[in-house]
Order: sequence, then C-alpha cells, then structure tokens
Amino acid sequence: MARIKLSTDSAADLPAQLREELPIQVLPFPIAMGEEEYEDGVDFTPDQFFDMLLSAPQIPTHAQLNAFVFTECFESAWSEGYTDLIHVSINSKGSATYGNALQARDDFYKHHPEAKDTFHIYLIDSKTYTMAYGWAVAQGVKMAAEGAQAQEIVDFIEDWLAHVHVVFAPLDLRFAKKSGRISAAAAFMGEALGLKPIMTFVDGESKILSKVRGEKNVISTIVDLCQKERRPGTPYLLVRGNNREQSDRLQEACRAALGEEAVMEYPIGGVVSINAGPNLVGIVYRA
Repeated sequence: MARIKLSTDSAADLPAQLREELPIQVLPFPIAMGEEEYEDGVDFTPDQFFDMLLSAPQIPTHAQLNAFVFTECFESAWSEGYTDLIHVSINSKGSATYGNALQARDDFYKHHPEAKDTFHIYLIDSKTYTMAYGWAVAQGVKMAAEGAQAQEIVDFIEDWLAHVHVVFAPLDLRFAKKSGRISAAAAFMGEALGLKPIMTFVDGESKILSKVRGEKNVISTIVDLCQKERRPGTPYLLVRGNNREQSDRLQEACRAALGEEAVMEYPIGGVVSINAGPNLVGIVYRA
C-alpha cells in the first residue's frame, strides 16, 4: 500500500493553521539578521518578522537549502516507511535550492540502490514563490488522504503550477530594489514619479506587468487582471504584508468584482518579505 509524504520549503508561505492541520513537512530557510540566525517560519510569525525587518539596520539575507537538508529529509521519509515523497521547491531561477535537492536525490540512490524500486522521490520546481505553490502542496496532501496515487498528485501539482498566476505590487520599492527584483533604474523612476509596479513571474522570471500611479490604482489594476484572466470557479488567495488598510481594500474590491470570497488571506513569510518588502498586496489565482 502506498504511503505518500509531501514536503516543501518555507518560501511556500503555508499559514500556521495549514501547517497544524495537514501533515506537510516544511523545510525552513535560514535567515541571517546581523549576527543572529533564524529559521523562517519557526522562530517568528510573519507579523513579528515585518517589525524585525523594518527595524533592522541592514536588510537581512537568506541562504539556500543545501543538499544535506534534503538528504536528511529523504533518509527520514524512507526510514519511516513511505513509498513516495513529493517535494515542491522554491523557484530554481531565484535559488539554488532545487538543484541541491536534485543532487541529494542522486546521492541518496547511490547510497541506497535498494530503495529505487520501493521509494520514489518526486522533485518539482515551482518556478514561482509563496502560496502560488504552497496551495498546490496543501491540496496534494488532501488528495493523498483520499487515496490518490503519487503520480496523480504530481500531475495535479504540475498542472496547477503551469496555470497559476501571482500578481502583486511592492508598495515600498527599497527591498525590491536591493534584491534585484526590479532594476535600480526602474525603482528610482518609480520613487521619483510615485509609480508602483504591478509584478508577476513568467517561467520563473520576474516581470513588471504595468506601472500605476498611486496605491488606489494598484488595487483596481490587480483586481482587473484577476477578473480577466482567472478561470471561473477556481479558488483565489489574497496575499498581504503589513499594510492592513490596502489589504482590506483589496479584499473588498475582489469580493465586489468576483462575487465570491477568497479561500484565504495570508501573510507573506520571511523569504518573500526580504525580497519584496513587507508593504505589499497581491493575489494568487489560476488562469
């Protein structure tokens, strides 16, 4: 009988409630803040990290998950009697983490050739960030509980990732500028002219969809994009940072335009907020 385990990393931004409800292994990214090192999503809540981030003299950094972390994950799942492990990773174009997972899988089977026929490791490059892949992992766990086979779950996750859109606006460009998500020139012009970029990811690459003037127009632009592109009847999720006023506006605008509630509103985690800044709003939906 198949025993299927799903895992992901902390940049999937799975909310604490989902982590408690579902048996998902979340591998935390290490975050360095000055001389202190923290585990993303373990040592602080997202809201606590927003305050830490804004008060830090320098923008914190996060490291990749190395091959040793994945080796431990694979060894543990195998020893516990799982027949299948499905891991969904942060975008490979923004982190070497996925490549490290591939290396660890090769090394695992070299050391355990007897496991090749009885323990299958599926590694999926999300090519995106946050709950754009975290949501798919959560649904995969539910599918496994209902008796779905590993390949069915992998197919579902890959299909979701092929169609998911995450559209967001960093309202404070300092962090996106530092992280390189927006070029320094674009960030400077945005600051000078009061423009806010509406961004997404296409095949793992960040892309500016448009630039709008003023935060009020950010909300309407994001909602319009979702309304035009979202597949009817599919769930959508709202992404928030520390700007509750704008998040509430986005929620109200989506409710009015789409005629239904978001399946959840959730805060971004440490990795995403370091790169995009805590002051952002966004939406995840399937096109």
